[in-house]
Amino acid sequence: CDCLIAFHSTGYPLEKVMSYAALRRPFVLNDLWRQTVLRDRRKVYQELAKAGVPTPRYAAMSRDYEASGAAPKQTIEEYDDYVVVNGLTMQKPFVEKPVDADDHNVYIYYPMAAGGGSKRLFRKINNKSSQYYADVHKVRRDGSYVYEEFVDTQGTDVKVYAVGPYYGHAEARKSPALDGIVMRGDDGKELRYPVILSWIEKDIAFKIYHAFKQTVCGFDILRTHDGKTLVCDVNGWSFVKKSRKYYDDCAALLAELMEHRRQPQPFLNRAPSASNVPQQAVGSPRGGSSGFLSRRGEISSSSETTPPPPLPL
Repeated sequence: CDCLIAFHSTGYPLEKVMSYAALRRPFVLNDLWRQTVLRDRRKVYQELAKAGVPTPRYAAMSRDYEASGAAPKQTIEEYDDYVVVNGLTMQKPFVEKPVDADDHNVYIYYPMAAGGGSKRLFRKINNKSSQYYADVHKVRRDGSYVYEEFVDTQGTDVKVYAVGPYYGHAEARKSPALDGIVMRGDDGKELRYPVILSWIEKDIAFKIYHAFKQTVCGFDILRTHDGKTLVCDVNGWSFVKKSRKYYDDCAALLAELMEHRRQPQPFLNRAPSASNVPQQAVGSPRGGSSGFLSRRGEISSSSETTPPPPLPL
C-alpha cells in the first residue's frame, strides 16, 4: 500500500504491522514505534520534557524496571499526608496512575486536613466516572505507578484533538475528579463545550506533534488557576465524538497530506493550503471549536466555510 493508517488498541497486532511497514515502507500516518512510547506513562512524560512541554510534577515507582534489572531498588515511604518515592516527596493530594496507559484505574489521595481517603477514577459506567472511599488511605503496592501532583483546574478538563501540527479542536468537560457524576445532554451524550486555545497551548500542540509523530493525536491539558497549562496525558489516535465540521476538516487535511506525500515537497514542512481546508478559529461562534493554524503561532478564521474540492487518490 502507499499509505498506512494503524493505531494501537487491545488485541491489535501492532508489532506485526511494524514489521510490514519496515518491509513495504509505505507512508505511515501515525508513527508506529512511537505508539509503543505512548503506552507507558513514564516514557510519555520523558518525551514531553525533552520537547519542552510542561507537565505536573511527578515521581515514578518502577517495580517492573527493578524486577528486570533495568533500575535500582525502588523505595517508597508512606505517611499520613505524603509519600516519598525514591527520595522525592509528593504531598497529598496527589494522583496515582498505573504506568500502563491502557489502565484507567487512576486514584487520587487526599490529606487528612481535607478528610483523607481516596477517589477512584474509571471509564464511565452509566452516569458515574469516579467513586470516593473515605477509609482507603494507603497507596497501591502491587505494580508500577506514576505519582503526580494534583492540579486544581476548578472542576474542568480540556481535551485537544490535533490533526498535524497546524490544526486543533478543543473541548472542555466536567472533571471526573469533581463528584464523579457525568453531565449528559438531551441526546444522552456527555456535555462538552468549545474551548479557545491560547497561543501557548497551540505551541504545545505543535511540539507534541513533532515529539510523537502522531498526525491524528489527542492529548489532555490542565489549566491552573494562575494561568499555566500542563499536559497530563497524550492519547495518540483520537477523534472528536460529535462534530461534523471536525470530520470534514480532518478528512480534507488527511487527503491533502497523503496526496502531497506522492509529490517531491513534503506537506508537513508547510501549513495546509487555504484553498483546500475551511478556515475557522478555535471556539468561533459558527462551528464550535475547530480551527487550524496557517503558520506556527497564527490562526486564521473566516465566518464562512467552503467545501474542499475533490482530491484524486
